[in-house]
Amino acid sequence: MHVPYVRVYAGDDGESYCEDCRMELETLDYAPPAPPLLLSALNPGGGVLFMSCEPGWSSDWHPGPRRQWMFWLSGATTIEVSDGETRTIAAGTILLSEDTTGKGHRSWDAEQGAVIIAIVPIPEG
Repeated sequence: MHVPYVRVYAGDDGESYCEDCRMELETLDYAPPAPPLLLSALNPGGGVLFMSCEPGWSSDWHPGPRRQWMFWLSGATTIEVSDGETRTIAAGTILLSEDTTGKGHRSWDAEQGAVIIAIVPIPEG
């Protein structure tokens, strides 16, 4: 079993790209005496932020502010990376943002309702 996520990253050429990834899950006794659950490895994170945007919001090219996990709770955002690929990231999607250098990406409200995103920053180091 696995959990899919989208990785947005900066290549050695300074351009940004999207990649489909999978987080593998394994059966573990997580909360005995409850039955075993499927769990991923522990991913680093520090705190949680919640983000929303106004209807019609859009941004020009920018790198991400830090490495971070982003979880779309509602609405949708369209993201474009340097090579022209666009993806609409909708509720239920997990994104690993790692394009902290170079050109970055641009994004805009995909007009699918109120956008609410939970963000877990990844500590440096």
